Amino acid sequence: MKRMNSNFHYIVRGIIRDGDFVLLCKQKTGDYTFLPGGHIDFGEAAEVALIREIKEEIGAKVSVGEFRGAIENAWEDNCEISLVFNVEHDLRKENTPTPASPEEEHLAFLWVHQDALQQSNLYPVPLIEWLQG
Repeated sequence: MKRMNSNFHYIVRGIIRDGDFVLLCKQKTGDYTFLPGGHIDFGEAAEVALIREIKEEIGAKVSVGEFRGAIENAWEDNCEISLVFNVEHDLRKENTPTPASPEEEHLAFLWVHQDALQQSNLYPVPLIEWLQG
């Protein structure tokens, strides 16, 4: 029996599109990208967490759309389950969001064409196929 890694993360992520472009996040010191979102607090509904996380990250008011699925991701001594939803919004690729508060200054945001997601080092990797299809 394989043991679960010691650091477990329960995450919600949002797919924010403008045409064929997808909004991604990256840690300014990191070499990979990920969808906007973050940790779900104990007892918090995933949809509520996603709205809260996007508001905290970029200050945008959004609504949660269709549930797209769950993805498991493991690295080093960590494991996460990410619940992924479509996000309804009024963001446009001509205006790249910036961090909404000093607590989010470690993040950068970028619009990436769906055909360039692999070159953007998007994690978890199964998202690439989901977003290109």
